[in-house]
Amino acid sequence: MAQHKLQVERALKVIPSDTIGIPDISQKTLSSLATATTANKLVDSGGLFTTTNKVSIGDIVYNDTDSTVATVTAIDSATTLSLSADIMADTEAYSIYRKTTEGTLLYIGVAGDLKVETSSGDIVTYVAMAAGFTPIYVKKVFSTGTAATDIIANW
Repeated sequence: MAQHKLQVERALKVIPSDTIGIPDISQKTLSSLATATTANKLVDSGGLFTTTNKVSIGDIVYNDTDSTVATVTAIDSATTLSLSADIMADTEAYSIYRKTTEGTLLYIGVAGDLKVETSSGDIVTYVAMAAGFTPIYVKKVFSTGTAATDIIANW
């Protein structure tokens, strides 16, 4: 009997959010460290946000240190971005992505309820999802209504 194998090429830790979808991992534009702490800002003295990396309003910022997420609301300068939430502090690692994914399969590390938006835009809560790979193609994992943890997006 043939055994089916899931082929995963790329993966990204999912940070559940009621307003921000899962980033498209192929659209990562920058990874670095914040160089100052300013409320609702990302400051990186070497960031070159307006030249080399050309960050745009609406881009997704992942705080890779404490697993929080926000979007860019304004480009203040080549070294400072305004964010939709206060997620960054000095020396914390971050990644910036251009857009959200159109859909991805999930791996659930710790079982629990899982509220998602499917790739077709349906919003549904799966009750008591088991740990492991899910056969659901999603573009957002909601923080409200999700008790499952250690969620990984897979492409």
